[in-house]
Amino acid sequence: MHEEEDGSRDTSSCAASRILAARSVDVAELEGSKEQASKLCGYLNKLSGKGPLRGYKPRWFVYDPRKCYLYYFKTPQDALPLGHIEIGDACFSYDVEGDEGQFEIRTAGKEFLLKAPSRQVMHYWLQQLQQKRWEYSNTRGSGQRDSWSSPTLACPPTGLVSKDNDAFVFEKLSDSMEKVRSDFAMDTETDGGGMVGIQSARGPSAASTNTLNFSLRNFGTEIRNSMSYLRPGRGGENRRSVFYTGNSSAEEWELVDAPPKDFPEQKHHPDTHRHSFGSAFTFDFVRNSARPKRPLLREMRFGRNADTRSAENSPVECNGSKSLEMQLRLQSQQEELNRMQQEQTKLREELASQKELVRLLQQTLRTSQCDRQPVRPPAPAPDSSAPPDQTQGPVVTQEENTQMEALLQEKDGQIQSLCGHMERLALEKESLQQELKGLKIKVGEINDQLGMLMETIQAKDEVIIKLSQESSEQSGNHSDAGSPPPNKDQQELDILKDSLQGYKSQNKFLNKEILELTVLRRNSESREKALEAKYTALEAKLCQVESKYLVLLQEVKTPVCSSSEQSQTREVISRLLEDALQAESPDQQEHPIFKPNTVSEYDVFGFKTVPEEEEEEEKLVAKVRALELKSLSMTDQEVSVGVKWENYLASTMNRDLVRSPELKALMRCGVPHEHRSKVWRWCVSFHVKKFRDHLAPDYYETLLNVARDKPNPASKQIELDLLRTLPNNKHYASPSAGGIQKLRNVLMAFSWRNPDIGYCQGLNRLAAIALLYLDQEDAFWSLIAIVEVFMPRDYYTKTLLGSQVDQRVFKDLMCEKLPRLHAHFEQYKVDFSLITFNWFLVVFVDSVVSDILFKIWDAFLFEGPKIIFRFALALFKYKEEEFLKLQDSTAIFKYLRYFTQTILDSRKLMNIAFMDMNPFPMRQIQNRRSFHLEKVRLELTELEAIRQTFLRERETSQEGRSFVSDDEEDN
Repeated sequence: MHEEEDGSRDTSSCAASRILAARSVDVAELEGSKEQASKLCGYLNKLSGKGPLRGYKPRWFVYDPRKCYLYYFKTPQDALPLGHIEIGDACFSYDVEGDEGQFEIRTAGKEFLLKAPSRQVMHYWLQQLQQKRWEYSNTRGSGQRDSWSSPTLACPPTGLVSKDNDAFVFEKLSDSMEKVRSDFAMDTETDGGGMVGIQSARGPSAASTNTLNFSLRNFGTEIRNSMSYLRPGRGGENRRSVFYTGNSSAEEWELVDAPPKDFPEQKHHPDTHRHSFGSAFTFDFVRNSARPKRPLLREMRFGRNADTRSAENSPVECNGSKSLEMQLRLQSQQEELNRMQQEQTKLREELASQKELVRLLQQTLRTSQCDRQPVRPPAPAPDSSAPPDQTQGPVVTQEENTQMEALLQEKDGQIQSLCGHMERLALEKESLQQELKGLKIKVGEINDQLGMLMETIQAKDEVIIKLSQESSEQSGNHSDAGSPPPNKDQQELDILKDSLQGYKSQNKFLNKEILELTVLRRNSESREKALEAKYTALEAKLCQVESKYLVLLQEVKTPVCSSSEQSQTREVISRLLEDALQAESPDQQEHPIFKPNTVSEYDVFGFKTVPEEEEEEEKLVAKVRALELKSLSMTDQEVSVGVKWENYLASTMNRDLVRSPELKALMRCGVPHEHRSKVWRWCVSFHVKKFRDHLAPDYYETLLNVARDKPNPASKQIELDLLRTLPNNKHYASPSAGGIQKLRNVLMAFSWRNPDIGYCQGLNRLAAIALLYLDQEDAFWSLIAIVEVFMPRDYYTKTLLGSQVDQRVFKDLMCEKLPRLHAHFEQYKVDFSLITFNWFLVVFVDSVVSDILFKIWDAFLFEGPKIIFRFALALFKYKEEEFLKLQDSTAIFKYLRYFTQTILDSRKLMNIAFMDMNPFPMRQIQNRRSFHLEKVRLELTELEAIRQTFLRERETSQEGRSFVSDDEEDN
């Protein structure tokens, strides 16, 4: 069954030559961590869809070692995958005579056809997937994981628990089997030719140019991926796009937000190098990244004959002849450009002639206006004998003036019409200039494409010349030797040699595939047989236990018995108790698949489950507690939490963790053991980012060097407290334990980092818990996060001012949230702060069972000190009814000292802390801290004044006192 997607084959025809926006991966995300550098990921074409939409579509594939899944996304930036392929139970194959780079992955009931850009990349993918499947199959054989946890960890724990955790101890691979596998391995490039790995996401992909690259079946997933780019805090602000735009004023192309110089260009399949004939500007060529780029014709000055000649007469030769198709296109474009230039020249000439005509008309108009005033003749003499013709002069002048006025009006109309025509010509000129700019832009595109085509043709010409020279040399050699020239048989022989080499590679691959599948089948059969043996052994052990306890119940139930029967009963009971208290010793011979004892000597965190120095009754109680904790850890609710974490981490494979309501809800459920190192490291980095950004990367090492060179006043107290930190944890139980030196380094570095505090008892326990899951430097920063970010300023100073204030705030919250219990304590005058003070100082270390302790720390490192108040109230709420039954202050205080060790159900405790205690705003705690801080400071000031008064009085009284010994009196 294939993925049902709509779209056309990405190898059909390329998109039209237009400037597209290609989304690029942020360089900081690509080179941010060493873990991402070794990822198996890259672009492959996947066959999907139905009917006419069936074809190959580019997909971004990422291998997840936790589940041995090969996830595929539409783009590297997507948060949700379109689907996955189970590699653990898959088999691989490819056809030598099939399409280049095409291979097949078959899983249970599914077949996936994939295509790599080249045969070398295909071989690299197949070899890597075989290796991942082999590693997964060998790690899966340990059988020491829960059914829902991941067999392989992408980010293994870095703390002390990672060294002795049974879940991370795998079987050693056979050297002979590895040698046979290496003999059958194919010769491939170590990095897939740059087409595989996180660096391949930098280049452009076919997904950005294929307009039909979408999935109807996964349409909702694509919409969510698209919306994730728009959400704040999802990493969308780090994604940048590369745009190419034209600058019309400078008549050239410029790169806006260009990618870094080390971006490798994506290599496309040869089928994608076809031309598209849908438009007059539809060339799409790919530059050869191995050849230097030639300067493009970007600064063209239109109207120059040199450019015209270079565009018309540029020789474009391929195999000795011009490319007819390209020549016709260039000629048509050049003719159109010449025609537009000629039309522009004509319009300019016409405009110049019209301007000259208007100038002449304006000059004529000014001349006519000057001559318009009539010249009056002198007044005639009053002589009646004058001839009558002399009186007609003025009449003729008046008619001429009338004609001249009419002529002038006509000229004015002509001038107005010419002015209007001139305005129209100006508008037409502007439109022609705009059209000319558009044509210049198109010509720039064509010249860019022409430059790329010229490079391609030049490369082909060089290859042809080289081949021609080789052919001529071979023909010369053949002619000298008298042998006939190469013929069709020689070509067939070369083809057969290539086919033979391909079949040899395929034979090696298939032999290795058969070998690995055979070993996988045998391992599967061995696991099945081992599980059957485990089931039989456990069933037999259960029967034995039931029979022993039935005997015990029967013997205990006997009301009266003789002395001999009493001795037998005591022997049976003591023997059963010894069997029940027997813990797994480290030197005991273990079964390779399962352990014979349900409770080991140490839990997964390194704490001792059954103390040795305690009495027999207390040992039995500790064993029962360990059994209950183990049974609670295997409930359906715990399994559900693990599955939710797996799904969440799989969805964040392509991006870092971000603070969100979903992550907050998961943190409040507790982090699974195998993911706790990664999550704690992220939480600490988030809280101390403002400190680390302004410090050198080797800041921690610098502090260690200072601590080694200079003595510190706190070093003596640190040495005294090292072995007293967690004596019941094997990582700190002896001076040679692995955690002692690391704890010493962290505390010494912190004492130099914060000389105001230096060292305070309690810091050693905080650092010891952090070191169980973090390395030294991260544990150092976690201590800074707790002391300098989470807690108030004077929490760990000599006066412990902040700790005293929090105890008063907690009393107020007890009165508000648990009024009955608070009144009960007040009635019997029980000061519970004597117990809770240590809870707040060391965040419940040595106060609750280890499983609950680390769940509290999960939420504490994410949300801060408010979690301490929540769980402190929840612990009292959990045992409220038991406290109310006690009617004696001594009994209440005695129960206060150990009642937290009787709380085992972490789910119930978390529901009380995060549900029953709501609402619980941090603003309320801050206000009450401010109120009680002033009161405590005032009390400390009064105590200091009383102390100084007492010291002065004692000094005064000692001046008048003299001590006389008994010996002196006797003398």
